[in-house]
Amino acid sequence: MTAHERSCPDCDLTLSEVNRREFLKTASVAGAAALSAGSLPLFAQAADKAAASSAPESVVTHLYQSLSAEQKKVTCFGWDHTESERGLLRTRVANNWHITEPEINSDFYNDDQRAMIRDIFEGIIHPDWHARIDRQLEDDAGGYGEAQNIAIFGTPGEGKYEFVMTGRHMTIRCDGDSADHVAFGGPIFYGHAAQGFNEKPDHPGNVFWPQALEANKVYEMLSGKQREAALVASLPREQSAGFRADGQLPGLPVAEMSGDQREQVQKVLAKLIEPYRQNDRDEALACINSQGGLDKCSLAFYREGDIGEDQVWDCWRLEGPALVWYFRGAPHVHCWVNVANSPSVKLNA
Repeated sequence: MTAHERSCPDCDLTLSEVNRREFLKTASVAGAAALSAGSLPLFAQAADKAAASSAPESVVTHLYQSLSAEQKKVTCFGWDHTESERGLLRTRVANNWHITEPEINSDFYNDDQRAMIRDIFEGIIHPDWHARIDRQLEDDAGGYGEAQNIAIFGTPGEGKYEFVMTGRHMTIRCDGDSADHVAFGGPIFYGHAAQGFNEKPDHPGNVFWPQALEANKVYEMLSGKQREAALVASLPREQSAGFRADGQLPGLPVAEMSGDQREQVQKVLAKLIEPYRQNDRDEALACINSQGGLDKCSLAFYREGDIGEDQVWDCWRLEGPALVWYFRGAPHVHCWVNVANSPSVKLNA
């Protein structure tokens, strides 16, 4: 295990393989305004109208410029920085890892820098979700800034660059559209263990469990034969979020669903992208649409991991040619997200 990685105190894995708020109300981006009929819903076209004085990308530039030479040695890397044990560091994703050593709330950063990091964080997350993500971080890591770390790749303001924040149950990115072919700046991860490692069947207090309830509404609408097709026996491995070279997607194809069932899948997708700022939502939808939209996707539910054996499926997966949204709700919530406009994009997990 490298100095940058730590074992998760509550997870079975060690993954060496695996106010400022007003300032950062982000401007809407109409990146997915021209979605085709029958693929993705019109909710993608409804952008937030709040005016913004700056996007988080601008704050990344200011943060980078504020860092001393010694700070940059620790937190800043070349765009294609590669480590022998972990590969391309910028694109890595894991359920519990630390991309650099200094914690955000440590003395390594000064007050202004910590404030800018918080501004970037709040700019990536939709305002409606700030309190919920803060609650998740409190439950999982002792609070925001206590066990999260950042890195900056490239040179903000002069070329390609990306800001990455990591920690337990978190990998998020801010890239200013520098990363080619991908949404969210690359693969991301989120999770929550709201009341301990082994959550109860109804996942009390878990901020992400409503996503699973929305997906289970699709299952409830399926016929007997459709349920047989949608239900898969065994879970994929924990880090399984790469695109399938053979194109064989598990579960029930969305194209084989009825109109009302497909409409519910659209609602699931809306719920999944809800925590993120509008332009990241739009970019994700545009990537999915470029690969044929939801009609080219499938939805799978997994018998394995059914907490309480109540057939409210804790583990499920929405998957397309260049889409993986893997919701693994047992023993607590882990979500692996990989969205691109090309199935050739490789995952580093």
